[in-house]
Amino acid sequence: MYLTLPVANIDLSKYGTPEGNAELAQTLIEAIRTKGFFYVTKFGIPQSAIDRQFALGNAFYNLPIEEKLKYVPDLDAGEYNGYRPGGRRILSGGVKEKTEVWNMATDNGKITQPVPKLLKDHIDEITSFAKDLHEKVLDPLYHLTALALQIPEDHLVNLHKWGTHNESHLRYMKYGKFSPQEIEKLEDGLWSRGHTDLGSYTLLFRQPVAGLQIKDHKTGDWKWAKPLDGSLTVSVPPKDQRDVDRLGLLYFSRAENDLVLKTIDSPLLKREGFTQNEFERGNHPVPTMGEFTTLKQTWQQSQKRGITYDELEGQQILPGFHGRSFK
Repeated sequence: MYLTLPVANIDLSKYGTPEGNAELAQTLIEAIRTKGFFYVTKFGIPQSAIDRQFALGNAFYNLPIEEKLKYVPDLDAGEYNGYRPGGRRILSGGVKEKTEVWNMATDNGKITQPVPKLLKDHIDEITSFAKDLHEKVLDPLYHLTALALQIPEDHLVNLHKWGTHNESHLRYMKYGKFSPQEIEKLEDGLWSRGHTDLGSYTLLFRQPVAGLQIKDHKTGDWKWAKPLDGSLTVSVPPKDQRDVDRLGLLYFSRAENDLVLKTIDSPLLKREGFTQNEFERGNHPVPTMGEFTTLKQTWQQSQKRGITYDELEGQQILPGFHGRSFK
């Protein structure tokens, strides 16, 4: 029996009327404040389109490792669009992590990275899927977030528009299975460290072999959130699925690169006491979204900074901001 934690559902069939928007905005801000996760349902993208992306991701990971390694970017310099092989981080007990990643920009005009023929042949389909995510999911979410923050309704939508120069990208992610011997060696029992994402919103799609584990900020406990059919969720497996390879489909939404990451002038945030971020409180230079992305990716990916999570823990990413992972 697993401890479970209820997660809010943003039902976008209610979106588009003043009453529906007000209800959803309140549900959304409460989910952000208390859990940091929420489901999105009835977002107008057919399951067949999602299944196609899982199929493309699966086909990519079935390519020979020699072929995939042709697409590894300069990870130590913070580049991340391309293939990141597993085994670059060491878990407890000396066990290598098993997560493989394929990241790619999805706006056709911004795709400058090398792309294998398998995916290049379907680039229009991938681009169309990503554009649907922006228009049918992200634009409503940013509109609702602005309503909740009591700022101009189009403010966040305009900062995350499709076609602007930003680091938004699609990810096919493979979580490799661990052998019984490797599981036995894991001293803390963790197959991956907890983390916070980089960017504004991260969309994660449900698989049948999946679960979501999030931290209850009221108790400090980590609890499972049950998958919800037809929703956007995150894939983190329970114990009885640890001997199965799993595939994740994610979309990372980030604001335009030139945006300076200063605190938004929001009446709600002011009432809650959030008037300065880490950089502003310490009187440090406030980076742009593009600068922050490169520096945090360098910390996260670079083997020069360390190969274990404990070595990376607490390192300064830039003045006023330090890297963290969570157990």
